[in-house]
Amino acid sequence: MTTYGTIPTSSLPSANLKYLSRAKDRIQEGLGARRPWKLMFNTHSINLPRTLSEAISRFKTNVCYFRMNYTMIVLIILFISLQWHPISLVVLVIMMALWLFLYFLRDEPLVVFNRTIDDCVILIALGLSTFVLLLLIDVTGNILVSVSIGAVVVLLHTSLRKTDDLYDEENAGLISGPSSSS
Repeated sequence: MTTYGTIPTSSLPSANLKYLSRAKDRIQEGLGARRPWKLMFNTHSINLPRTLSEAISRFKTNVCYFRMNYTMIVLIILFISLQWHPISLVVLVIMMALWLFLYFLRDEPLVVFNRTIDDCVILIALGLSTFVLLLLIDVTGNILVSVSIGAVVVLLHTSLRKTDDLYDEENAGLISGPSSSS
């Protein structure tokens, strides 16, 4: 049998795909599933809350239900704000990769020189290095403003969007409040 014209396969791309798939699964576990944008921006579900307690209830329910979408919105606003600072964009991407690989996507404890590093130490080291790098590249104010704008956008949407039509796949029913969502 000839193999002319076939594409050779190796285990390396398969291992990379498995790692990326596992990373995607871990992120979705942590943040939840991304909900359809059409459901999120349904114009028939937008109105002013009648009371402050209704706005707070909407906020809690919508944040739980759309948390992956809201995270994406804040990150997109942050990315757009850094377009005029390419070095800070590169630093941010590098720091995000470090956070993902060293803190969020690890299945096993981190071992350096046959010593297990505690998660708290990793968290403090990554936090401090992120803070120092942000100070060194002089875009801390820009990042704070863009994250604040993202938070205001999320706050407005969570309080204006009704929760009557949200369907909870895990509990197979309508979400009645923040306690019934994960």
